[in-house]
Amino acid sequence: MSAFLARIARALTHHWKRGLAAALVTLVVLGGLAGAASPAPDDWEIPGTESQQAIDLFRAHTPALAGADATLVFKAQDGKITAPEQQAAVESALANVKKLKGVAEVSDPFAQGGQASPDGTLVAADVRYETDPAEIEKSDRKALEKATDPAEAAGVQVSMRGTVIDATQQQDAPVGELIGIALAIVLLTLLFRSAAAMGATLFGALLGVMVGQMLLAILAKPLGLPEFATTIAVMLGLGAGIDYSLLIIARFREQVAAGDSVRDASGKAAATAGSAVVAAGVIVMVAIAGLLVIGIPMIGKMGIGAAIGVAAVVVSALTFLPVMIGAFQKRLTPKKPEHVQPSPMFERWGTFITERPWLSIAAGVLILLVFAFPLTGMRLGQPDDGNQPKDSTARIAYDNLSTAFGPGSNGPFLLAVDTPKGAAGTQQQLEKIVADVKATPGIATVTPPVPSQDGEMATITAIPKTSPQDQATSDLLETLRDDVLPAATQGTPLKVYVGGNTAAFVDFSDRTAARLPLFIAVVIGLSVLLLMMAFRSLLVPLVSAAFNLLSIGAAYGVVTAVFQDGIGSSLLGVESGVPIVSFIPVMMFAILFGLSMDYNVFLLSRMHEAYNEGDRPRESVIHGMARIGKVVLFAGLIMASVFLAFVTQPDTIAKMMGLGLGLAILIDVLIVRLVVAPAVVTLLGDRAWWLPGWLDRILPNVSLEGHLEEGVDSREKVPA
Repeated sequence: MSAFLARIARALTHHWKRGLAAALVTLVVLGGLAGAASPAPDDWEIPGTESQQAIDLFRAHTPALAGADATLVFKAQDGKITAPEQQAAVESALANVKKLKGVAEVSDPFAQGGQASPDGTLVAADVRYETDPAEIEKSDRKALEKATDPAEAAGVQVSMRGTVIDATQQQDAPVGELIGIALAIVLLTLLFRSAAAMGATLFGALLGVMVGQMLLAILAKPLGLPEFATTIAVMLGLGAGIDYSLLIIARFREQVAAGDSVRDASGKAAATAGSAVVAAGVIVMVAIAGLLVIGIPMIGKMGIGAAIGVAAVVVSALTFLPVMIGAFQKRLTPKKPEHVQPSPMFERWGTFITERPWLSIAAGVLILLVFAFPLTGMRLGQPDDGNQPKDSTARIAYDNLSTAFGPGSNGPFLLAVDTPKGAAGTQQQLEKIVADVKATPGIATVTPPVPSQDGEMATITAIPKTSPQDQATSDLLETLRDDVLPAATQGTPLKVYVGGNTAAFVDFSDRTAARLPLFIAVVIGLSVLLLMMAFRSLLVPLVSAAFNLLSIGAAYGVVTAVFQDGIGSSLLGVESGVPIVSFIPVMMFAILFGLSMDYNVFLLSRMHEAYNEGDRPRESVIHGMARIGKVVLFAGLIMASVFLAFVTQPDTIAKMMGLGLGLAILIDVLIVRLVVAPAVVTLLGDRAWWLPGWLDRILPNVSLEGHLEEGVDSREKVPA
């Protein structure tokens, strides 16, 4: 691989004008294809779960209950909402809503049994769409808002929540991305002390991100990629792309300072740093694509989309950077040799760590365990609208409904009852289900059964006393499914499936938690195998995986402490007590395990290179740290800055991802890579680079140091 990458880099650096023309043509073609492509609807199905069975039953017999929904909340500013003028305004607004595209049903809040508060100041209307939630667009929300203008004109406060609102509230302005890029510019300038090197690094990464986003747009419909995959791809693409470009440009400048020609320096950088980028990128892609084993289409496709984004920045670093090097070779050459020479500070740090390896490992592990401690209380769930910003329409509607009807009104259970057509005694059996559910502790109200038009199913709505994200609500759902409903339907032909958004979120969390061990095993196994191929080592990959688990546990602990326990949550504009979104841990594991291996590959490749050049084990660690420590530190700071910038987004999920990933990268780089890893390699000695003969023969040999490219093979090592 090293020789192949070196040939490509030399050719592109020498013929950089042709390379630049090819890059422009590629961008134009991909841009045209992306512009003509259409997005895919998000696939929220959770195969094999009870909530999915309920949705399937609704689709077959009561389509309106399987489509998108919205709840419109009308509150009188003065007096009663039932005052003639205000009631007329609300009825006019609801008449407009009934005419909207895709609307199947609109409840009458003023009718018998309608949703009217006891004090007469508030009413709520449920809007049911035939449109699938995944196909809702921003135009649907705007049309809904415009339809309620008559009520607002009469002085009625109108707020709304539901899937129509949730699916269309993404932030339009790329604030997080812009902040991350600005911080990256500052850090790259400090590292390189060169505007040209900073520009080449940043431009190479941004081109990869652009290509990745175009590919996602083109492939969205064929692969069914969810919209949130583009956000994850931007996060990963910016962070990883800058790191990959940074590593190659830094190595190029180092080789030029050592006396190589521009063309040879570019080839050497590709053979060494470029090989490390390929290995690191493949590990990230494998870890992210491993999300497929979770068994939830949306999560698996999100992983595929993110992997495509990473692949794009890897290819950009290997092909476009040599073009940039050829175009700006004079300006990329370091003016002062100290800017590219081994760092005396990191040489001293490496000496300090290797003199006391056991103490370094113990201190690092202790810090990781302290950060990880809150993980013991982590609760998976789904933030509800009570976690939205206080001035958002969904939060206002949530608070108003909670005050008027109780917090459980924001997350009702929809009981889909499969009733065989023509079966005797069905009505009495349905009434028994209603009575038993109503008698269950934790249930506030239960509506009478509503049969479908074809008579083959009935719907019962049960309102819990607690909010959708409350653990008591999840426990109540389990009680209904495991005890109450089986007993109520025993001896009858009826089958009851508990659905609704709250039930679906619980099923989503349970499925994710159940598949998590398999997912972790697959990701760790494949990553360890790739590291063995790269470093011809058995122990280093195994130890690296173990410490990666510790650093990921620390990241989980930080997210739990902030969002669930409320430590510093107000600084992020969120309230405490927010459950950890069910797919966040698996997404974080995939991303962090892959990115941690990035820094692992960068660091170990220079230690391994020094070892192959003749250094003894301890000296190879010190020299490797001196050569790459500063680059790893700045790469980690840049990656963390990109992730942390996403806490500026209003969405709670984006805040969780940004904070968790950003702090995790800092923890991993500052503690695991710059403290624990050098100490472990020191203690392992020659055994660090040993691989059993039988395993060496069956594993492909991947050179990360460029020795094969230069015709010099790695010397064979045996354990001490």
